[in-house]
Amino acid sequence: MEPKMDIRALQAFVSHEFPQLGDDFIIEELTEAGVRVRLQVAQRHLRPGGTVSGPSMFALADVGMYLAILARIGPVALAVTTNCAIDFMRKPAASADMICETRLLKLGRVLAVGDAMLYSEGVAQPVARASLTYSIPPK
Repeated sequence: MEPKMDIRALQAFVSHEFPQLGDDFIIEELTEAGVRVRLQVAQRHLRPGGTVSGPSMFALADVGMYLAILARIGPVALAVTTNCAIDFMRKPAASADMICETRLLKLGRVLAVGDAMLYSEGVAQPVARASLTYSIPPK
């Protein structure tokens, strides 16, 4: 599906609708299947033991998939997560940003399904994988 929003439009939408996200997330690329988003890892994202916290990784996967969907359907603020399952596979580096690469598997009229792979910047192996489903409100 051809994107309806480019990176600039997505960033403007997020800044206006979700100012609480601040500058944590940077949209790096719109891909054929999804988006690539960076979490600028800061001290507030870390947990004891020198690793990025699970809630921070969930937020990255969730924001990444939300942006992948909005890029294709346009600015629909009320598209919501209905399911998310995450497999944590490796300890992420506390000293590196995290990268999320999303892939939309199905984009229907009322549901969107996709997956997200999370990486520590500079490391080839993923640190987590998430499967997400979103509900798209009726027009």
